[in-house]
Amino acid sequence: MTLHTDDTIAAIATPPGIGGVGILRLSGPDAAAIGEKICGVLPAPRTATFRKFKNAAGDALDQGLVLHFPGPASFTGEDVVELHGHGGTVVMDSLLNAALEYGARQADPGEFTQRAFLNDKLDLAQAEAVADLIESGSAEAARAALRSLQGEFSARVNELVGGLVHLRTWVEAAMDFPEEEIDFLAEPKVLDQVDGLLQQFVQLEQEAKQGVLLSDGMHLVIAGRPNAGKSSLLNKLAGYAAAIVTDIPGTTRDLLREHITIDGMPVHVVDTAGIRAHGDAIEKEGIRRAKAELAIADRALLVTDGDEALAKDDELYSELPVGLAVTVIHNKIDLRGQAPAVVDQNGQTAIHLSALTGDGIELLRQHLKEAAGFTGQGGSISARRRHLDALRKAHGHVQTAKTQLQDNRAGELMAEELREAQRVLNEITGEFTSDDLLGEIFSSFCIGK
Repeated sequence: MTLHTDDTIAAIATPPGIGGVGILRLSGPDAAAIGEKICGVLPAPRTATFRKFKNAAGDALDQGLVLHFPGPASFTGEDVVELHGHGGTVVMDSLLNAALEYGARQADPGEFTQRAFLNDKLDLAQAEAVADLIESGSAEAARAALRSLQGEFSARVNELVGGLVHLRTWVEAAMDFPEEEIDFLAEPKVLDQVDGLLQQFVQLEQEAKQGVLLSDGMHLVIAGRPNAGKSSLLNKLAGYAAAIVTDIPGTTRDLLREHITIDGMPVHVVDTAGIRAHGDAIEKEGIRRAKAELAIADRALLVTDGDEALAKDDELYSELPVGLAVTVIHNKIDLRGQAPAVVDQNGQTAIHLSALTGDGIELLRQHLKEAAGFTGQGGSISARRRHLDALRKAHGHVQTAKTQLQDNRAGELMAEELREAQRVLNEITGEFTSDDLLGEIFSSFCIGK
């Protein structure tokens, strides 16, 4: 994505399709002029006024409300005009075409929010929270995204940056007086400050991990032999008959995906074809796709019918990617008169349940939350994997700085580690961020936002 803000952009800001209202959004130096050409004199700032919309040929296109937000008091920090018309695809396309005829350019995905970032209306973490709020899959995720959009996550990061700057000031002052450096660094409060920062990192990383789970969720793949009850398990987790269930082995040929939430944690569940050595060409393709999905999963539920003596050296385990987290599901306890239970099996968790009756499903739900590290506590912030990676890198630099202080009293090396920690943290809020990263982030946004 090219970073440019000297032209005027336009985009339909509402989803495609038929609805009561559709919105065309304009932003840039010519937004007001283009708005006037389409609807006549613009209303007073931030006042909704009824107008008729026309194209360059003078043809009536629609009628509705107009809003004008002069910059810098707008979302993007530029002049913004919104045309609220009727929400039909043809109507919205005609309004967009009229704006393009008058000199606007079709906005790139996320370009409105990108301009808000470039004009210091939002920092980068807040800008990403806009997308997280739009895409939130649960009420908990929406609340977390809103907290980050309002600046809570950025404030916590900036608090860490402030602590690093204060500590760097002390260490670099000691370096300016070489004969006193050892004494300065021996001050107990220096180590206390480092330990305080490390504790802050631990707490914020835990909260960011919850935010990543709320945003990304868990990628869970159900695997196993044919007719073990995989599709029945998917149906019970989903809460309705999402998959066809029969007594015929190999019923599931393709991947079947469902999005569920467990106490606010999104889980992307994938039911797969039963893994076995023989089968027709279609079933073999289903097995190939099942293995490909397992290769990118966070966790696999390995379902058995309860009669298999599944051990780690079982040939089914050999089909799983190395290092994949696995939970063994011993299904059909209703046929054996067993009670649901969670047990340790060769160092892995095994759950005895019935996908038919639902006995033991709650044990599985609780296990999945614990396996993901999801606490479900209120007050979470939305975060992305890049945020968590940055926090962990910065944490590592501060830990190394502590080692340089305790073991070597090396002020210069300590200062360098603190500087690197500060640089990494600043990438979260966008104070120092490459254009490539900005392009990658904003290109994932929807058009019109």
